[in-house]
Amino acid sequence: MEFSRQLYAISEALDRAELAALKFLSLEHVPVRKQEAIEEPKAFFQALLEKGMIEAGDLAFLRELLYRINRMDLLAGQLGSSREEMERELQIPGRARVSQFRYLLFQLSENITKEEMKCFKFLLGKELPKCKLSPETTMLDVFIEMEKKGILGEDNLTVLKTLCEKIDKSLLKKIEEYELNLFGEEEMLVTEGQRSSTEVTEVASLPLCLEAYKMTSRPRGVCLILNNHNFAKARKAVPELKKMNDRNGTDVDAAALSKVFGTLHFIIKEYKDLTAEEIRKIVNIYRCQDHNDKDCFVCCVLSHGKKGVIYGVDGQEVRIQELTTSFTGQNCHSLAGKPKVFFVQACQGDARQKGVTIETDSGEQDSSLEADARFQLECIPSEADFLLGMATLQDYVSYRSSSQGSWYIQSLCQHLENSCPRGEDILTILTAVNQEVSRKIDKQNAAKQMPQPSFTLRKKLIFPVN
Repeated sequence: MEFSRQLYAISEALDRAELAALKFLSLEHVPVRKQEAIEEPKAFFQALLEKGMIEAGDLAFLRELLYRINRMDLLAGQLGSSREEMERELQIPGRARVSQFRYLLFQLSENITKEEMKCFKFLLGKELPKCKLSPETTMLDVFIEMEKKGILGEDNLTVLKTLCEKIDKSLLKKIEEYELNLFGEEEMLVTEGQRSSTEVTEVASLPLCLEAYKMTSRPRGVCLILNNHNFAKARKAVPELKKMNDRNGTDVDAAALSKVFGTLHFIIKEYKDLTAEEIRKIVNIYRCQDHNDKDCFVCCVLSHGKKGVIYGVDGQEVRIQELTTSFTGQNCHSLAGKPKVFFVQACQGDARQKGVTIETDSGEQDSSLEADARFQLECIPSEADFLLGMATLQDYVSYRSSSQGSWYIQSLCQHLENSCPRGEDILTILTAVNQEVSRKIDKQNAAKQMPQPSFTLRKKLIFPVN
């Protein structure tokens, strides 16, 4: 009775797309012909029962399937298991029943956008005319048709790799990682060498399809602002930082960021004067949040710092890498595949850096020079979908006015406000910011500033106003 109740409850919670995913992942056990008549989860479970893949007291395969499609709520609520338990179990040789090849294709389908799928269908038009003619065809359907035609298989990935290389190289990287794990590096290189020149030439002549990240949710996501101004605790607690100044003007930057990202439909969450440990706690709160119904995450850090590090108001250090890697797909599952954007304005705070008088664009004399450290390459995660914008290059100063805010943040906010309504993407906007900030001059010292963005974005990142 309990077994039947579990299956019924799970079947009622699955939608059409999830059923299609479960069927696809089970193709090695329930063939296509058997699956063609299955149109609801109950019938699918019956097919698994008939094949002996599930039975009362043994739901290991069903647990794996729910884990693969990321239905952790059903995994925990109905089958009493967790993500961590499944990860440990599937590490045991022989436990995984979904083939690595099948799971690779499923993962690819999850990362392919509608526009990219149109590109796949177009490129495969001669081989698979049905795909080109049917808008309802999903990417999983495309893969099934490719297998039927004999142009895709566990040891036949050449055509798929060639397509992915042209449409989205991050997809190609996933395939190559799969090959490395399965065959080892030497065999993968042999496979690469066997790619025919005809296939490469045909695909190289086709146009590149570049799609934008989905940005339609309301709200778009959270804009987290960590704004440190008063460093009295640092001056008192850390002898080396006894000359560290308060960051006058930082509230002007925070207000500008709140305004522009509010206009762009983000939820603004600002926290002020945080110690290093408080910064970690706040970041962990948002790491653990459910972002499934959001399209993006933005984090703005305004503080003192040094190379690769920001300071809490207590003078303790937090590595920028620690902040960014908190939001990788592994650490924050609900942001996987979504853009994660970080802007860092962090002064160096060295006692040798003395406040000097600078002339602002308005002609106002204002005292506040801050030396910002650019991020090092290790500050940004190696996985896709990250953008990190730093106020300046390594070892160079950046400027902040106590009444008008910093050159970088103010320019960033102004260009976001002006360019987002025109549909410009973030990299175009940041290039304009670089140009504007680089033209500014500290006339007293003949000094300049150059911001530096770094990114692993796979698509255009556009923040629509409407």
